[in-house]
Amino acid sequence: MKIRVCVLFGGRSVEHEISVISGLQAYNSLDRQKYEVTAVYISKSGTMYCGERISDIGAYKDIDGLLRDSYPVAMARDGDGVKLLRLEPGLFKKPLIGYIDVVLPVVHGTNVEDGTAAGYLNMLGAAYAGCDILSSSVGMDKYATKLILRESGIPVLDCRVYTVREYDTNPMSVTASVESELSYPVIVKPVNLGSSVGISVARDKEELVSALEEAFRYSRRVLVERAISSLTEINCSVLGDYDSCETSLLERPVSTEEILSYSDKYIAGSKGSKGMASTKRVIPADISLETTRAIEELAKKAFTALGCCGVARLDFMIDNSSGSIYLNEINTIPGSLSFYLWEPKGVSYSELLDRLISLALKRRRDDSSITYTFDTNVLSNVSLQGAKGAKLGGK
Repeated sequence: MKIRVCVLFGGRSVEHEISVISGLQAYNSLDRQKYEVTAVYISKSGTMYCGERISDIGAYKDIDGLLRDSYPVAMARDGDGVKLLRLEPGLFKKPLIGYIDVVLPVVHGTNVEDGTAAGYLNMLGAAYAGCDILSSSVGMDKYATKLILRESGIPVLDCRVYTVREYDTNPMSVTASVESELSYPVIVKPVNLGSSVGISVARDKEELVSALEEAFRYSRRVLVERAISSLTEINCSVLGDYDSCETSLLERPVSTEEILSYSDKYIAGSKGSKGMASTKRVIPADISLETTRAIEELAKKAFTALGCCGVARLDFMIDNSSGSIYLNEINTIPGSLSFYLWEPKGVSYSELLDRLISLALKRRRDDSSITYTFDTNVLSNVSLQGAKGAKLGGK
């Protein structure tokens, strides 16, 4: 009997389009001999859709037209399983679309990758691939990530975090804080976004103000950290869970600017809809064996410290002037699921997806041994007393 897989993609995020590409890459790469696959698209308004054209990348050139040809759906718990329901069944159409054994979330950014999707699926009791609620939310928050990594002995750059209220109330105080506690150049970025959205380098106060205003367009909290003047970026993917994990080959992305931009990642050099697979890169990274091994060990240590599961990509920086290595950030659901880092190691995309699904089902089995509720007679002794709340008998 085939495993019934739901590929979930899209979402209310600035990385929406990238998620569509990554999601459909995964949908098309799943082995149909093993899996019965359903594509579920989350629109920019947050509504989930199914339909004949949902799996057609060409249909997303006209999303309004695609949605008119599709229908809204929802997931619901049914005993020990999860079912997919059509919300507008119509006179001759049944609401039940089918049952789901495991969900493969291929979502990027806020309102989905940040633990929102994991929380929704966790509440349903669905088996799902990837990080759980805590590791997803921590991984999306760059400042929280740094705090845990630093506590775990993993090198990260010094940084400061500012809120939009602080900046709107007293912008001069914020810029003065950056200048006194950090030194130019600095990198300014939204705390909870990926894909290089809203990220800028500032070399003086004028550029700092511009960078802060740009970053605050996308987040209420902004992180400012020291910029490395001469750096080499190295990325490493990790696959596994709380029991064991392994690293992919390392890559050195090739950027056209000081920092790898959205265009570098998804547009420049792209032929068709390849997502992160279109980025210019050197694989394996042209660095020493000693540095390669050091980054591999740091990547596995960080993956474990953050409680990750599934596949993640960890982005490192090497300070060329000192040789120091810093972990920059983690992507808990990386673009294209980083399959391009595993294929050169002999792990095909379909095999990578197999392992993600196996890890999801393993976690579901492990979780089933945990007791989440217990029998109690508390409610039998409760009487409600209006605004005073509940009164327990005998108390």
